[in-house]
Amino acid sequence: MSGHNKWASIKHKKAAVDAKRGNIFTKLVKEITVAAKIGGGDPNTNARLRTAIDAAKASNMPLDNIKKAIQRGTGELPGVSYEEIVYEGYGPGGIAIILEVTTDNKNRTVSEIRKIFSLHNGNLGETGCVSWMFDTKGLIEIEKASLNEDEVMTQALELGAEDFIANDETFEVYTDPKDLNTIRKSLEDSGYKIVSESIIKLPQTKIKLEGKEAEQMLKLMDKLDSHDDVQNVYANFDIADEIIEKFNIEE
Repeated sequence: MSGHNKWASIKHKKAAVDAKRGNIFTKLVKEITVAAKIGGGDPNTNARLRTAIDAAKASNMPLDNIKKAIQRGTGELPGVSYEEIVYEGYGPGGIAIILEVTTDNKNRTVSEIRKIFSLHNGNLGETGCVSWMFDTKGLIEIEKASLNEDEVMTQALELGAEDFIANDETFEVYTDPKDLNTIRKSLEDSGYKIVSESIIKLPQTKIKLEGKEAEQMLKLMDKLDSHDDVQNVYANFDIADEIIEKFNIEE
């Protein structure tokens, strides 16, 4: 198993741009609202809500906005009814793509998503066309700081983690989805700072892209990820780090 989708390696670069686009809070409010609706308004017993709140705080969302989003989800305040949908499709070079979408207007969203695919040498596919190429995994990211890699890895694996990856700033701990919350709590109780926890789609194999196809793929990922209704994008591309680092996100 390789590390988390390479798209995550330029998320920090996207953050400032997305803030200018004004869509960070929109996405976070939707996620908090849906998480509270599904699992209740207490982050101590709702892992998905806790993760969403942490992300909102990291993006400097006002606490009042967070509170109101939770109350809309629990029904304490009136609000928009959101629907969660998974779309699948193909990008340049036959790259498999999965989108997790939250929308209040399915027809509008699918039309806009289809247009983004078509403008960037891709196409929206049928349900199930690429999902079989991905495994669903739990992902816990631990702040690396001055921690000893071997000690953290040993403890994570002893707790039942399936894989462990060391990155520049974090350790990635991969789990069976059903074990995610238990392992996270144990790691947190051991004093490790948990940066995030989530359920992700991890590609079983990857396709290497270079040149024009690599550039087209990165542009497609940027446009999809920047859409207000798209919460997560997963793809099975393998693009060299130097190409990704040179990628210029439009402001």
